Amino acid sequence: MSQMPQQAALTNCPSCEEPLESGDRFCGACGYDLSAVPAPPDDHPTLAVNGSAPVPPVAHDPAGTAPGDHGLTPPAPPSGSPVSPASGVRFDRPPEPDDYPLQAPDPRVAAETPTPAEGVKVCVACRAGHVDLDGYCENCGHAQPRERDHMEQECGPMAAVSDRGLRHHRNEDAFAVGTAALPDGSPASVAIVCDGVSSATRPDDASLAASRAASEALLTALPRGTHPQQAMHDAIVAASRAVNALAAEPQTAREHAPHQNAPACTIVGAVVTSGLLVVGWVGDSRAYWVPVDRSSLPARLTEDDSWAAQMVAAGLMNEAEAYADERAHAITGWLGADAYELEPHTASFKPDRPGVVVVCTDGLWNYAEAAQEMAEAVPLDAAVRPLHGAQVLVGHALDGGGHDNVTVALVPFPAPSQGAGSA
Repeated sequence: MSQMPQQAALTNCPSCEEPLESGDRFCGACGYDLSAVPAPPDDHPTLAVNGSAPVPPVAHDPAGTAPGDHGLTPPAPPSGSPVSPASGVRFDRPPEPDDYPLQAPDPRVAAETPTPAEGVKVCVACRAGHVDLDGYCENCGHAQPRERDHMEQECGPMAAVSDRGLRHHRNEDAFAVGTAALPDGSPASVAIVCDGVSSATRPDDASLAASRAASEALLTALPRGTHPQQAMHDAIVAASRAVNALAAEPQTAREHAPHQNAPACTIVGAVVTSGLLVVGWVGDSRAYWVPVDRSSLPARLTEDDSWAAQMVAAGLMNEAEAYADERAHAITGWLGADAYELEPHTASFKPDRPGVVVVCTDGLWNYAEAAQEMAEAVPLDAAVRPLHGAQVLVGHALDGGGHDNVTVALVPFPAPSQGAGSA
């Protein structure tokens, strides 16, 4: 039996740390081969492989070889040394980054990025580039999400949702919803939806200005006792003035080119009281009536200001033929400084049963054009869950292709008596 070098004399087993007796060849507790303990560095030079940590030599003991280990027994490490589960190799010190010169950085660990200065907008993609005024990262070119890409609002008994869609680079639709109390204390619900004319300058600004102006006009006029139908007419006029004012702004004047038009949009709105439903519109955004009792017939409440509608009204084409034509969606009425003549359309109804008014842009009704198609797309519980219903309708348009911006407001009829107030 070989003797351990004087320098390597141990009092405890390096493997299980149990006490040893002088002269033991194997640990009485775990059977560890004590002759495998390496000699001091001066007697046994170490080897380094590819810059890794020095690997101590192993002792060879023909007599103590276990079957299958080829006579090599790895040396025991000091207590607490790390172990590689895959290879069983133990390191005589905790591994450091230099131990793995070819190891790639852990992708799960995010690189530290400097905190941007206050007021500086950084890219949501690379987290490093500055975002320019056009909404693009100067570092990676990634377009930044805009606030209007997707909007949702629940207001009292009604709700509205607007989405950029799948094909457009920005959302040129806008909406406004609110509630008011009439002079007798009964409630009124107001919803306005506008669609920017894409061929015009700043269509997104036009739709936003129109929706805000019309909503503010209605919520101011109704509590004063103005009849809802007259209030709707006046609100559309106010919206038109707001859009016209954009054309006179210096920014618009600088952007104008001979082939561009002034800012423009369409508009459709609804006022719902306890017994009256009023709609108003200019352009091809629409309002539909969908009764809660689906055994009753739904109805379209507006008529488009469009080439197709003109062909049908003149008896020159039926509706299917007109809307199949490539000129079908060319509008003949809009809000804007270059509109021919403002002709607000209004209509009033007195439904005899509960229902929901669907106020929407063509980004939705293109996927549910007929009244019955729209009624089938509206969830059965839309009157009590208007936000969910609006989300479902927007999803219906996106599932159909989302070729345009999509905006819809759902207004239950009659307006509930509780929760009245301005919003």
